[in-house]
Amino acid sequence: AVSPVPFADSDFIKLTEKSIVIPTIEGLKSEGIDYKGFIFIGLMNCGGTPYVIEYNVRMGDPETEAVMPRIKSDLLSHFIAVGNETLDQERIVISKEYALTLVMVSGGYPGSFVKGYRIEGTERVDEGTLFHAGTALKDGELITSGGRVLALTLLSDGIEHGRELLYSQAGRVSFKDMFYRKDIGLDLL
Repeated sequence: AVSPVPFADSDFIKLTEKSIVIPTIEGLKSEGIDYKGFIFIGLMNCGGTPYVIEYNVRMGDPETEAVMPRIKSDLLSHFIAVGNETLDQERIVISKEYALTLVMVSGGYPGSFVKGYRIEGTERVDEGTLFHAGTALKDGELITSGGRVLALTLLSDGIEHGRELLYSQAGRVSFKDMFYRKDIGLDLL
């Protein structure tokens, strides 16, 4: 995942709000649904027109790992404001940096895969944030316990530089049958 995506300029965002976000909120209101929380709207950009791929009532994965690190204001304060219905009084501050997230998966994922492989090198990751997903501790050792094992997120001033950092850091981690995409962000360059 990459955040922000360069094609989401002000015109694209305005079109998305007008054609998708506002109708979604109006639809909730018309159904009498008093919804408080995330509505994750997965979009596809087709020639400058946004199309909905999915709605979800939680943040998506790995999009969460690329969006949340860019929020520089107090996220807990924003959550409290949602509950208190005072979110309009909050100022959400978003970093202009790019966040790139790489998911390290078990070989065979999303199909069948083996669990229990020893994970090495996480202590050598010294830039970014390493999120644990399908990991466990067994006899004091970090092992794989799911298909999506780890997600690594790095903040950078650009996609190209971010890719260099991302892959240099990811190369420090290893486990048997580890796999990850090599093309993160290339479609946006």
